[in-house]
Amino acid sequence: MPALVLRADAGGLATLTLNRPEKMNALSIDLFIELRAHIEQIAQQTDTIGLVILRGAGRNFSAGNDLAALSAERLPPKPHFQAATIDCLANLPQPVIAAIHGHCLTGALELALAADFIIAADSAIFADTHAKFSLTPVWGMSQRLPRRVGQAKAREICFTGRFYSGLEAAAMGLANQCIPDADFDSALAQLARQILAQSWFTHRANKRLFNATDGMQLSAGLAHEIFRNEGRGADMQARIEAFRKP
Repeated sequence: MPALVLRADAGGLATLTLNRPEKMNALSIDLFIELRAHIEQIAQQTDTIGLVILRGAGRNFSAGNDLAALSAERLPPKPHFQAATIDCLANLPQPVIAAIHGHCLTGALELALAADFIIAADSAIFADTHAKFSLTPVWGMSQRLPRRVGQAKAREICFTGRFYSGLEAAAMGLANQCIPDADFDSALAQLARQILAQSWFTHRANKRLFNATDGMQLSAGLAHEIFRNEGRGADMQARIEAFRKP
């Protein structure tokens, strides 16, 4: 049986690919188990992995929760396992990019919202269809979506169930960028190089600050930044010297 989540490493980048293309990469329990194992491993590899890209095989990122598996009522390994796995992705020390082409629906959108960046192709289609099936979100939609696009737009997305293009997602701030499909892979590679060229120590420190202070009042956040600051990375001096060289 082929792996449901593929991992490929190159130059400090770990690419995780949802690998159920015949099922539009629907999110089954077995897929989440494999994804969780990769995430937990990557979290321990901060010396060798500086960036993670999450994407889908075939024509889509993911059509969302596997409704056939949901109706079969198979239980996950632990209660709230899928939500906890998405939290683990959100809390990875490394920056995470969700690379979206084709469908990114409902549970898949909840998964993508755990990333630091959402990069959309022209072909991307975003939607929350919980209400279509009389479901309520338990993987983070009600919390992460408003933080990404604001309360008013989040309510529109959830209450209407309508589909949004990659361009619309970028316009509302759901996606950081929308890129033509023909240029998608090359643009992702360029973005990855830009991120990996910066200090991985600083990336990890900034991500901890962003996560820890989300929702704080400004004064509390500023105090956290000052008094919980992690200082300078071990490579600071070498980076300064490299910058000074003609």
